[in-house]
Amino acid sequence: EQAKKLAYSFILGKIANCRTVIQRSLRDHAQLPGAPLNEAVQALADCIKRLEKASSLDHVRGIEGEAARAYFSVFDYLIVAQKEDFKFNGRNRRPPLDKMNALLSFLYTLLRLDVQAALETVGLDPAVGFLHRDRPGRPGLALDLMEELRPVMADRLALSLVNRKQISSDGFIISSSGAILMDSDTRKTVLEAWQKRKQQEITHPYLNEKIELGLIPYVQALLLARHLRGDIDGYPPFFWK
Repeated sequence: EQAKKLAYSFILGKIANCRTVIQRSLRDHAQLPGAPLNEAVQALADCIKRLEKASSLDHVRGIEGEAARAYFSVFDYLIVAQKEDFKFNGRNRRPPLDKMNALLSFLYTLLRLDVQAALETVGLDPAVGFLHRDRPGRPGLALDLMEELRPVMADRLALSLVNRKQISSDGFIISSSGAILMDSDTRKTVLEAWQKRKQQEITHPYLNEKIELGLIPYVQALLLARHLRGDIDGYPPFFWK
């Protein structure tokens, strides 16, 4: 039951933040096609409604999968510059088969490392997951906690790197296995943008305090630890406004 409740919170945060990514893009770029994007926003809202009634952990996972498909099915529309070079036909990984997926995978790795470090700092074991608990040797709890942070910290940054032309298609190489990789200059550019993004200030919706974006993994890990130790009733996911 606790696993289901926590999984619900992580996924609620993730779906809500995916919606915000689309809504923000619609606000920022007047030329985007409203119909498919608004449809996706609506589909994500429906997923949130159904999530509240989810009866089991598997049910939560099923709704999460549906939300991810709705979100990534319109992700390509959010790429407004270098469209041909960064064409996105859905998420693929291990290995990533196109440049946008290579960029997302790299950013997700950076995020996972930050979340893992945050969990260790507050005394939680990154390996003991609630949502991701099927495979030994994986940092299940880190993967759980990063779900709600992916759209805000990684997806949004990937889009702005491409849309602002801070990286270009020349910075990617195809390895012998067919995987797409970034060259060292591009990796350096992405790392610098990542560090800079983490310095942006936001108001944390639960604490109602101004903090740097880079501290969010730590704050969420702290809130999770406080919940698991019985200091607060539920785990409050991070909602990006």
